[in-house]
Amino acid sequence: MAKNDDLRWGNPGENAVHICVDMQRMFSETTEWKMPWLRRVLPNIVLIAGGHPERTIFTRFIPAKKPGQGVGMWRHYYERWEAMTIDRLGTEMIGLVPDLAQFVPPARTFDKHVYSPWTGSDLHEQLRGAGVDTVIITGGETDVCVLATVLGAIDWGFRVILVTDALCGSADETHDSMMNIYMNRFGQQVECVTTETLLNSWPGSALARLVS
Repeated sequence: MAKNDDLRWGNPGENAVHICVDMQRMFSETTEWKMPWLRRVLPNIVLIAGGHPERTIFTRFIPAKKPGQGVGMWRHYYERWEAMTIDRLGTEMIGLVPDLAQFVPPARTFDKHVYSPWTGSDLHEQLRGAGVDTVIITGGETDVCVLATVLGAIDWGFRVILVTDALCGSADETHDSMMNIYMNRFGQQVECVTTETLLNSWPGSALARLVS
């Protein structure tokens, strides 16, 4: 990773936002979708969000209300994952983990019903309208919703900074494979850096305040 720990387009500035993907209770607590790594990377995400809460967007994946709902293959999906529907989980499980919920507001949430926050939404228009040209991405899962978030940001022409030690998944093998793809196959469009490198480079970061 060391060779990738570089911001080759310079430091992110006032036109950057932090998009934290799906760090919700249903992925943190004992459910069928629990991400074992979530607690491991959470302290890094707290540092990033805490450094720029006003420039942080937390996406939340909103599952179907009950089994069998959804369009097309999503209906079959929620027949398979009926335990993860809202009626079975309870609405409170959709919420952010408490360590991150504390930042809302000024951070805001952005709800989605599919993997990508860009599909069927005006997120890109909101960001462009606010002058945003850079998205810094953390969260989970590395090979599902993070992947969809990264690809959409690339397609819309945003500069993409992926924080390598602030990402989590459910399986080591697919996480490692995706990190290899991000660093190599998308090497021209995705900058992969550690939390420390990001915080040292983003003005007003939590780390800068801690060491001042």
